[in-house]
Amino acid sequence: MMEQRTSTIERSTGETTISLALNLDGSGQAEVSTGIGFLDHMLTLWAKHGLFDLRVRATGDLHIDEHHTAEDTCICLGRAIDAALGERRGIVRTAHSFVPMDEALALVAIDLGGRPYCVVRAEFVTPRVGQLGTDLVAHLLESVASHGRLNLHAQVLYGRNDHHKVEAIFKAFGRALDAATRPDARLAGGIPSTKGIL
Repeated sequence: MMEQRTSTIERSTGETTISLALNLDGSGQAEVSTGIGFLDHMLTLWAKHGLFDLRVRATGDLHIDEHHTAEDTCICLGRAIDAALGERRGIVRTAHSFVPMDEALALVAIDLGGRPYCVVRAEFVTPRVGQLGTDLVAHLLESVASHGRLNLHAQVLYGRNDHHKVEAIFKAFGRALDAATRPDARLAGGIPSTKGIL
């Protein structure tokens, strides 16, 4: 059986202090506290649907706005994913997931090949969902992709409610990442690339 893939990231700047622990081989347990309720909700359901164990404690300059705290949390999440994956041996590597949330439908496709890139196609009709600006959603996914060294494409195919759209994206991201990080017995621990390295 594969050893559990875990990581802990600590990051402190003049704007935020963040502690994040991730277990890719968990059971979907999450304890998330960022001071941004909607972000806590999204990260909690990301962990639940990806079956990751996630612990996040973040404090930041929320008296200014939510940008720094949300961004730095996702930077740490990306770094935690990268660290937990190690050399990325024996994993499926690419996966996708369609997730409906009531009237909204989202697709997320990812490649853990080590080349960071992010494309987000989603239109929102409200400036905020709870305490999180909808203009930040794409930037947060970009932050995870960049620091996690993964290629992430997210699209809301349709929907009316912005809460539902964002929730569908995060659920689909969790499920796609779960599928891509699973071990493939046929690889026998090998690197899933013709280059021999990821």
